[in-house]
Amino acid sequence: MTIASIINSKANLTRLSRLPSLVFELKGQYMSNFTKFAEHKPIEKIRNIGISAHIDSGKTTLTERILFYTGRIAQMHEVRGKDNVGAVMDSMELERQRGITIQSAATYTLWKDHNINIIDTPGHVDFTVEVERSLRVLDGAVLVLCAVGGVQSQTLTVNRQMKRYSVPCLGFINKLDRMGSNPNRVLDQMRNKLQHNAAFLQLPIGLESDMKGVIDLIHRKALYFEGDYGEIIRPDEVPQDFKSEMEAKRQELIEHLSNADEQLGEKFLNEDTIRHVNRTFTPVMLGTALKNKGVQPLLDAVLDYLPNPGEVTNYAFLDQGKDEEPTEIVLNPERSANHPFVGLAFKLEAGKFGQLTYFRCYQGMLKKTDNIFNTRTNKKVRVARLVRLHSNTMEDVNEVYAGDIFALFGVDCASGDTFVTKNDMGISMESIYVPEPVVSMSITPKNSKDRDNFAKAIARFTKEDPTYRFTYDPESRESIVSGMGELHLEIYAQRMEREYNCPVTLGKPKVAFRETLVAPCEFDYLHKKQSGGAGQFGRVIGILEPLPPHKNTSLEFIDETVGTNIPKPFVPGVERGFLAMSEKGLLSGHKLAGLKFRLLDGAHHIVDSSEHSFYLAACGAIKDCFQNGNWQVLEPVMLVEITGPEEFQGVVMGQLTRRKGIIMGMESADQWFTIYAEVPLNEMFGYSSELRSSTQGKGEFTMEYSRYSPAAPEVQERLIQEFEQSRGIEQKEKKKN
Repeated sequence: MTIASIINSKANLTRLSRLPSLVFELKGQYMSNFTKFAEHKPIEKIRNIGISAHIDSGKTTLTERILFYTGRIAQMHEVRGKDNVGAVMDSMELERQRGITIQSAATYTLWKDHNINIIDTPGHVDFTVEVERSLRVLDGAVLVLCAVGGVQSQTLTVNRQMKRYSVPCLGFINKLDRMGSNPNRVLDQMRNKLQHNAAFLQLPIGLESDMKGVIDLIHRKALYFEGDYGEIIRPDEVPQDFKSEMEAKRQELIEHLSNADEQLGEKFLNEDTIRHVNRTFTPVMLGTALKNKGVQPLLDAVLDYLPNPGEVTNYAFLDQGKDEEPTEIVLNPERSANHPFVGLAFKLEAGKFGQLTYFRCYQGMLKKTDNIFNTRTNKKVRVARLVRLHSNTMEDVNEVYAGDIFALFGVDCASGDTFVTKNDMGISMESIYVPEPVVSMSITPKNSKDRDNFAKAIARFTKEDPTYRFTYDPESRESIVSGMGELHLEIYAQRMEREYNCPVTLGKPKVAFRETLVAPCEFDYLHKKQSGGAGQFGRVIGILEPLPPHKNTSLEFIDETVGTNIPKPFVPGVERGFLAMSEKGLLSGHKLAGLKFRLLDGAHHIVDSSEHSFYLAACGAIKDCFQNGNWQVLEPVMLVEITGPEEFQGVVMGQLTRRKGIIMGMESADQWFTIYAEVPLNEMFGYSSELRSSTQGKGEFTMEYSRYSPAAPEVQERLIQEFEQSRGIEQKEKKKN
């Protein structure tokens, strides 16, 4: 049977009975039986999904509707509610005040006898690690797109993160009630910008204020969402005006399914459930979460088209020994105690009762009172309390199985640690990708008496968030915090005051510049010291050369020596010397990056050579390269996306030019423009207030890290002068002392 004949078959109308048509009583039995959410289900009835999108696309509002329609909450509240309640998933006071999601929040609910674990993630690039570690443990995702904004900068980032962990997704084009909504344009952007083989499963019945419902393309039925909260779904005939468009979009759906896989198309149209784990096809749903339209069919699509934990292959690495490569093994997703427990700690959070650690169970079963072992530290932990999470509330359970997301108290570990119940299982799960911080600020408590609380806050936040770093600069005698953006650092400063009663002062933002070579530089350095007794001797010969632009944030050390001129036990000392000197360059005082240290030859002394001698020789070689080589400063360049009314387009372009921005592209639709540009991070400070004032408060922008590139000559010169002045002041102080 062909795809066309299947899709045209009236037999498929039987699937219509699967659509929800439950009428909820507003003051009814929403939460009458908590245990139904926590009961043990077969793996086919488990879904682990994330809600991910660009800022302000409606993720948290959508999650609020999902929880309401599934009976998890009795009332819906808005992200910035007038009743000062706020959305359930925005449990932090700061989130409710600002109307943004700062921390990813987990919950689980029940829909058509399926357990759905949901993680609502932030949209701001400053909190991108929250999205990163959530997608690491999820089996599927809902990619929410604004019907007006479409594919935006953070959508691209989230899409890359999904690709990194092979997470299949459903598209949900939200906010069809907004003026200027255009789902066709968003679908084109999904295909062109995100490279998704995507097609509509629905059509909207009207747009903006006329948005009444959606048309189900599979069944040729119109769905209207009635009742005070859209809880009643009324199937009806497709309006005459939409029939020709419906047929055209059905044909388009057939073509895109055929492009993915002929069998996939037949399964999709033959009532079989699709599992597009290989990300070959992306179904796109439509709706407006705020106006309570389109959410229940999306939930059906989650059950129908996203995989259960048993349909996703998860791997661990068996560490066989120091001299052997780790072996990849496949974990068994069976929900039973037949296999030893394997779990991944993917998020840490300080709760009311101590550290709360979020886990994903990948294999076996875990019960209360079990002992688990951290495979990195070999430390044993007794499981005193097992909980399932519902935002900031939790419910105790007696056991969890493969595929479950849960939490434990009192586990001392790091994000990304693997835990097992058998201590002899030397395995580890794939680690979570952590981007490097790009902005630094000095930080000091306003009151010296708050130093203890300040230390507690720093210890907690740096442990919870691996992109939030704390260091002490002995030269400037300042405490430095680093993160993904100004907002990131400001949020943690406010949390210190609110949660630890420790107000702090943040200094001027500092950009994480780097230093690198322009051309290869040869070195031949002899370190020799003799002052009675055992001396020091080490000679290193090699080349320090720049890495290509796409690797200019990393450092590489390669031992190319042949023979025994440098005995192998001394080579680690050379590498340590290279890495130690890379912490602070001699050009502008910033870290070295984008360098390859090639050790070609050298010499040693039978008595006086040691690993420390070669460590000092490597340090001397790098100093020689600073004297003889041609060095330059690298600066982080941000991908900036600005939207605003067309009347201000010229003004905005002028601002970007003054800030040394390069415009990469422009779009214009419905009297609004979108500009894509690359701008040095050092030029972006204070831009938010400038943009607001020049666009009457209507302009918005987002930015994310793109790459490191050579700094402008005047910027490099200024940095060198500032570094030399600081060194001069430091030397004067040393002479005084």
